[in-house]
Amino acid sequence: MAENTKVVMETVRAADHDRYLTALYAPEDKRDALFSLYAFNAEIAGIRDRIREALPGEVRLQWWRDVIAAEEDEADIGHPVADALKATISTHRLPKAAFDNMLEARIFDLYDDPMPSRTDLEGYCGETAAALIQLAAMVLDPVEAPRFAELAGRAGCAQAMTGLLLLLPLHRKRGQCFVPADILAAAGSSPEEFVAGDGGSGAQRAVAAMIALAREHLSAFEQGASTLPVSLRPAFLPLALTGAYLDKMETARRSPLKDMARLSVLRRHWLLFRRATRGWPAA
Repeated sequence: MAENTKVVMETVRAADHDRYLTALYAPEDKRDALFSLYAFNAEIAGIRDRIREALPGEVRLQWWRDVIAAEEDEADIGHPVADALKATISTHRLPKAAFDNMLEARIFDLYDDPMPSRTDLEGYCGETAAALIQLAAMVLDPVEAPRFAELAGRAGCAQAMTGLLLLLPLHRKRGQCFVPADILAAAGSSPEEFVAGDGGSGAQRAVAAMIALAREHLSAFEQGASTLPVSLRPAFLPLALTGAYLDKMETARRSPLKDMARLSVLRRHWLLFRRATRGWPAA
């Protein structure tokens, strides 16, 4: 295995183990490209964890913009993930605008501004998780992928919202609030109250509303998922875990505000294997 390929794969294994497992179900000749997409996503999603101030984070996002915008025939830059991503974009003719939109959306991560509304949250999910699913689909089957762009949107919203719920303890600790202000207001809370102390009296209602919103998108995805061709299943496989994570959050003894819900490795493997081999049943 080439050293760069190994570095990219290990980046995904360490930072995003669920997507790492899903990529293993892709055809062997597509895996390196998927790993490059998922490693890029892990790199930009983790910028907030590696900085103390927002400006260095914005500089890093701009660096990625410059790398992606560079001409394809420019020499490798010596960054394994960046070089692998450039090769994937070129080989599979992926739209650079999608990456630019993803990087723009990630600016929100660097600050503690509250998420204004449900619409803004859905837009954020669309430019991040949903775009990643669609890009992976274009790698796997560029002919079929465009037909399932809307389904990717629903899938990305369900997956991203579930991920944000899983990360609630971390986000609250550093003063971030991804729960939309309009949902908090309906629950009798506010972004300031939600991230402080125990979250206030409306915190649990807001979490329940977020879970319900994630389930709404998951249900919409599942209604069309039975039509997914086998070739595209690996791109959507993370959704095999989404419902189980939401179930876990609803039945856990401790609130998602304080503890991250977890699935055992064995259960994750089983859920992924079942969907990879059987697909989604008709709704």
